[in-house]
Amino acid sequence: MNEKIAIIGVNGKMGKWFANYFHKIGFEVKGWDEIYREMSEKQLNEIKEKFIVKAKSLVGAILQTDYVLLCTPTKRTPEIIRLIAKEMQRGAYLIEISSQKFKTAQTLLKIPSRVNPICIHPMFGPGTKNIDNKNIIIIPIKDVKKELDVIKLLFPKANFVTIDAAEHDKKIAVILGLTHIINIAFANILAKDEKISLTEKMSGTTFKAQKIIAESILTESPELIESIISNPEVRRFAEGFWKDVGKLLTDTQEGKSEEIIDYIKSSQQKLSENIDLEKSYKKLSAMIKAIEK
Repeated sequence: MNEKIAIIGVNGKMGKWFANYFHKIGFEVKGWDEIYREMSEKQLNEIKEKFIVKAKSLVGAILQTDYVLLCTPTKRTPEIIRLIAKEMQRGAYLIEISSQKFKTAQTLLKIPSRVNPICIHPMFGPGTKNIDNKNIIIIPIKDVKKELDVIKLLFPKANFVTIDAAEHDKKIAVILGLTHIINIAFANILAKDEKISLTEKMSGTTFKAQKIIAESILTESPELIESIISNPEVRRFAEGFWKDVGKLLTDTQEGKSEEIIDYIKSSQQKLSENIDLEKSYKKLSAMIKAIEK
């Protein structure tokens, strides 16, 4: 490929991941990041990814490029779309990857017709070595077939799920929002443990797995975590979770063993309709065994 892609937010973790990805498949990569404003020429030249053509401005980055990829904070993405779409060349593709889609999708609908909008949510992080069988969610904006064809061309080895913006945000509220809330609260408990070494020595498979997940989430920037849990749809699920926690605690205090057992059995039964729980346990054991090698 001899095509050009501009990555806005190229100095962030996902920006760097996509820069490397597109460079490897033959794209000329231009980049722009807010932090460039604060960097000297020497500091810019010391950036590891030497192949990135560093633009001198946001608009300068997107001129005469075939694709523009936004790796920008969720809350700022609609504003950036409005700013750059009118400057992009005819036939170019504007791709955004934010974790909340409702407002972003509405903004993409309003961009000039000469620019092709693409709204995706890559369900992997910057530690991913390759894209094989990784999930990419696509939110249709104007022409679902055209948009899906382009994404399949750019990421041929990925898996794709198509869903509308509103439903995406509801599902992501559980997939990312609730899991992040649970794990940052769990991490905060661990942070207060003055004898964490002893806790770790005593721990079994379940604790080890949960601790690794919580710690890995904390490698994300606080701003990213805040944007994930600020999804308006998260509140409903989090309140339901807290309500269940409260009931379980009350039932234990009141000695209502049967109600607790019934609650657990109900969850087991409902999940077992679609999942082999025994296989899940074996996977957990295998995962921890592999980590401990």
